[in-house]
Amino acid sequence: MHAEKERIVIVEDDIKLAALIGEFLQSQGLQVELIEDGAEAVERILANPPALVVLDLMLPGEDGLSICRRLREGGFARPILMLTARNDDQDHIQGLEQGADDFVSKPVRPQVLLARIRVLLRRAEAGAPAAPSTRLAFGALVIDNIRREAWLNNELIDLTGAEFDLLWLLASNAGRTLSREETFVALRGIEYDGQDRSIDVRISRIRPKIGDDPDMPRLIKTVRSKGYLFVAPEPDLP
Repeated sequence: MHAEKERIVIVEDDIKLAALIGEFLQSQGLQVELIEDGAEAVERILANPPALVVLDLMLPGEDGLSICRRLREGGFARPILMLTARNDDQDHIQGLEQGADDFVSKPVRPQVLLARIRVLLRRAEAGAPAAPSTRLAFGALVIDNIRREAWLNNELIDLTGAEFDLLWLLASNAGRTLSREETFVALRGIEYDGQDRSIDVRISRIRPKIGDDPDMPRLIKTVRSKGYLFVAPEPDLP
């Protein structure tokens, strides 16, 4: 990835928080520009588009939703990740409608933010649409990230919150092996210690719920020494 593609902009009026996030992301090899005034964010971003924008939802004056909409109307097509202090589905729905690609809730866990940023940058670099779907369908299995529900053969699946988070993470990265380290950071905001088997246990519980064979899994595979792979089933031929 070229250096310019690694430059990101953080629009956040909490200067201390923005500085802490910026320092961490820079320590991980990203170039970071901080903008604390939302009123000037749109002009500056459109004048020199970064690879990605981290945008606070609750800004004084013009809020993040309005800024996100104006960036999209101005032709900014790169990923926008929003920070929100409220875990409110309505905020997420409105953000997605205005063009946001993903959300991270406050208080911000830097490792989680970094993992989300890297996923969005990889998608953008690969030429895939930056915005992830909010509903995924794999044959009879349907997963809805807004409602945080999943169905198999039109029947609601009984999933815990942690099980849904893991299922969505794997399904939204279908076809790509996720390492245990990456999975732990994305779900828990902590590094994998090499001993914790909670993710393996959770996967073993998810498999039968989604119609996967625990002994010969075809949807969620454990890739030895690497991690986990969600395999999208081949479409039925006419």
